[in-house]
Amino acid sequence: MDLDLTDAQKTLRDQARDIASREIAPQAAEIDRRQRFPRQAIDCLAKSGMLGVTVPRAWGGLGLDTMACVLMIEELASACASTAVIAGMQNLLVCEPIFRFGTEAQRRAWLPGLASGAKLGCFALTEPGGGFDLDGPATAARREGDAWILSGTKSFVTGGPEAQLAVIFASTTTDGKTALSAFLVPTDTPGISFGPAHDKLGLRGAVSATMTLADVRLPASALLGSEGGGREVLRFAFDGGRIGAAALAVGIARAAFTAATCYAIDRRSNGAPIADHQAIQFKIADMSTQIDAARLLAWRAATSRDAGSPLGAQVSMAKLVASEVASRVASDAVQILGGNGCLADFPVERHFRDAKVTEIYEGTSEIQRLGIASILLKE
Repeated sequence: MDLDLTDAQKTLRDQARDIASREIAPQAAEIDRRQRFPRQAIDCLAKSGMLGVTVPRAWGGLGLDTMACVLMIEELASACASTAVIAGMQNLLVCEPIFRFGTEAQRRAWLPGLASGAKLGCFALTEPGGGFDLDGPATAARREGDAWILSGTKSFVTGGPEAQLAVIFASTTTDGKTALSAFLVPTDTPGISFGPAHDKLGLRGAVSATMTLADVRLPASALLGSEGGGREVLRFAFDGGRIGAAALAVGIARAAFTAATCYAIDRRSNGAPIADHQAIQFKIADMSTQIDAARLLAWRAATSRDAGSPLGAQVSMAKLVASEVASRVASDAVQILGGNGCLADFPVERHFRDAKVTEIYEGTSEIQRLGIASILLKE
């Protein structure tokens, strides 16, 4: 793995770091407290091209790679994890599948608007009960002449109420055989409605809601990829989404580490900074080491994906380790701050809640372990 970043990657990282500290960080606590979609922050990212990082320039994007996107997500997450979630989803779960599997007409219709931020996308997979059946999701699409009719319910649709496009997965039946298919669905299509925003533990500004599809009529051209080819679309999206989730977790962990370290230097006990205590120093050493390890796993997965190399278990390993590191680091940060760590006046309380969610979304830690073991046992 080559750890030398290209000039373009460094430039994007530095731009993201600047925007994160100058424009996004000052809003982060209020976004979390009010569970407010980070519209101003997203608009700022759109102006810098950060909603279409991997979209080719011909379609209005920056024409960069997964590694560049990972660098950007970490910087954004260190300021506001909710904003980073929306940016990561737009790039890795919406734009990339459209470019990879979409027709020329679909690319022309959606990619320029998505890359510019004129349109936002969401990813509708999970169904009530918190899961998804790959062999036959309850959400179904049936043929009616040249049209598709979608019916069902999707839960935890992040960014859904703000989005103009949804990537939706549904079961289709051909010659008596049921398979998974993906669709590009404008959210203003008649029959689509959203419930109230979920009151979430963390990532609260990345507003999530339940989407109801009541006989939603779509043209045949709404199909993304081939009929019954949804597994391939989903696998590709999951690879990108989980790499993005790993970068998000690293950014959250970094923010918690920075807050805890600064506090340990400033907070005095018996006339000396608590950073002088060996117990605190051990925590700081472990936190930094774990963050670097998680970052390297995320970078390995990203560079392998960009090189077209087989990913194997790399993606799940990166997501698993990074999310659990984020939770441990954020927990240690709360411990270092003591009582202050439990107060919303200090950012580590928010980082602690955001970090926990990273162990659940984009596939729980348990799912990642099952996937890793399944791949390793076949090798």
